[in-house]
Amino acid sequence: MGALGQLLRADQGLTRWWDRQAPQDAWPTGVRLPEAGQLPGRLLDLTVPHEDINPLLAACALTAGEPVAGRLVERCAARLVREIGTVGRPAPEPPPLPPLPPGLAAFGRWFPVLVHLTALPHTRAYHRQRGIPVEVSRHTLADLGRTMALHRRRHGTGGLLHPHWFAHHVRGELYQLGRLQFERTRLGGRCGQSVAAAGLPYGPGTPSLAIHIPDHLGPLTPAACEDALARARAFFPRHFPEQPLTVATCHSWLLDPQLRGYLPAGANLLRFQDRFHPCYEQTEPDDTAPLVYVFGTPDPPLDALPASTTLERALVDHLRAGGHWYGGNGWLEL
Repeated sequence: MGALGQLLRADQGLTRWWDRQAPQDAWPTGVRLPEAGQLPGRLLDLTVPHEDINPLLAACALTAGEPVAGRLVERCAARLVREIGTVGRPAPEPPPLPPLPPGLAAFGRWFPVLVHLTALPHTRAYHRQRGIPVEVSRHTLADLGRTMALHRRRHGTGGLLHPHWFAHHVRGELYQLGRLQFERTRLGGRCGQSVAAAGLPYGPGTPSLAIHIPDHLGPLTPAACEDALARARAFFPRHFPEQPLTVATCHSWLLDPQLRGYLPAGANLLRFQDRFHPCYEQTEPDDTAPLVYVFGTPDPPLDALPASTTLERALVDHLRAGGHWYGGNGWLEL
């Protein structure tokens, strides 16, 4: 056993995580770490940054040569594969990506990427089974490369930003449809109550969609949003007919009602807000989300930020005046 395997085997947190997993007979078979030689083309299809490909191939080869590391990657991937097609993660189980001990160098950096790459052949098979168009599958899974690029831009090193986020893609919950992403989920308590209060026959726990707004696909124009919603109205009944999805929710800083005091009437962002019925007031400040989305950094010096657009000026001026951003939420009927 090499040094990497010894570090992993000696970590008590990993041991506890492993002991809490489901019995062996509940695990899917055929979940195997890909061979390094198979990966270059796959990584290009996933829009993995070119500067990350060689280090990732080296990490894959390192993992394949260390049985303890390889088994850990495959076990985590098998957890995701076992949950493909489900909505939400079973609460009693530990997360599919356990925290790793420090000092793992390249393996620690690339671990979540290797887990997702190991599971993705099964996700693609699920897409084919459901009749998901190849283009939708490709655009959806390309989010892996995008979040790797964001990690490098923010931290200056390779890795995967928000490693647990891509699990939604792997499990077949989330799909890229034009300008927006749509995630199969269920109405939460407060949003479900808001929908029920409006007289609709839905409530907490009802199957629904969550709308996510990527930051890399251009302006959030009314035409682009309507196109995405039209795609969703056609996509989900066709590919998931057993689960009617007629309500969608959104939780985002883009729905912060304070933005109306800064942006001109008819602004794209305000027209996006107008699509939603508010669920509840958010009272906890969250200045990080808009700063990261617009400026790419969570805690920048305000005086150093650009102010070339109305939105940039709004975000900065509000913070300079001592205000905070809280985000917002809402629901709409599809």
